[in-house]
Amino acid sequence: MDLWEIRAEIPAEAAEQTELALLESGEGAWTLAEDAPARRAWIVGFFGSEGEAASSWDALLPSLPAAPAGDVRPRMLPDSDWKNSYRAHFRAWTFGRLHWVPLWERDSFRLPAGHSVVWMDPGMAFGTGNHETTRLCIERLVEFEAVTGEHESIRVLDAGCGSGILALSAARLGFRDVTGFDNDPEAIRVSIENAALNGLSGGVRFMVAGLPGGLGGGCADVVLANIQSDVLVRYSRELLAVVAPGGMLAMSGILASEIGTVRTAFTAAAPAWAFDTRTLGEWCDACLRRPPTRTARESSLRGTPPCRPSSPCPR
Repeated sequence: MDLWEIRAEIPAEAAEQTELALLESGEGAWTLAEDAPARRAWIVGFFGSEGEAASSWDALLPSLPAAPAGDVRPRMLPDSDWKNSYRAHFRAWTFGRLHWVPLWERDSFRLPAGHSVVWMDPGMAFGTGNHETTRLCIERLVEFEAVTGEHESIRVLDAGCGSGILALSAARLGFRDVTGFDNDPEAIRVSIENAALNGLSGGVRFMVAGLPGGLGGGCADVVLANIQSDVLVRYSRELLAVVAPGGMLAMSGILASEIGTVRTAFTAAAPAWAFDTRTLGEWCDACLRRPPTRTARESSLRGTPPCRPSSPCPR
């Protein structure tokens, strides 16, 4: 297999804005690599052909906040180089009793008693769980499971599932009714492959859908949405409407500078819901918990009918 890399060094002080530009580009081939002690940063992309690499770079370049240093050209990676190149940016990590471990550590990894693992073969697309935004959502999910202790009747919905990390984590925690959706068919293909890798084929439903269509008309006890903040705000009422009484909406993809806008939109729509936020690096999450009420009169979501707890999770 041929693999082409573009690696462009950028000023370290431009790393934060560059990461945002990569996120907004919607192109999963690009990532940001940093050597914080040395104050250096690079844009890195992997592609199947030289033409694809050059075309993607030309499209990305105008949106970058700072010009890269030197002459940027695609280079073909020998087999051994590309395997090690993307592995260098992925490390195993743990929260609570759940572990996310790269596949190449399968033989050496020792799982503690009572813990669970999600195996990942990150490749070059759709995220590995290492990013702060994914971790923030996963922490909320793990904490919800630890408090509720219930698995059979809990419905989990992962909106904009990407590689399926959050949905697969929910299944590994023991939740039986888990659905993930994404508007990119390639993301769903990767999610299904990751499910098979973890022996979870058929244990999580994945479907191609966007917002708000993927939310369906039913309810979920846990709604996870690791999506850009402007999209979260745009669909705030639809996201809130699908949360079951007593349920949780956990969102990320929110820069620290954007959390005020997100808070305003969601607390205005659901003033009686508990709201809190956490920060990890330059990113924030937003977590809302719906009061455990089941009647229209008690509904705290203004202008939106309460969801039906008996409704099936979107298929």
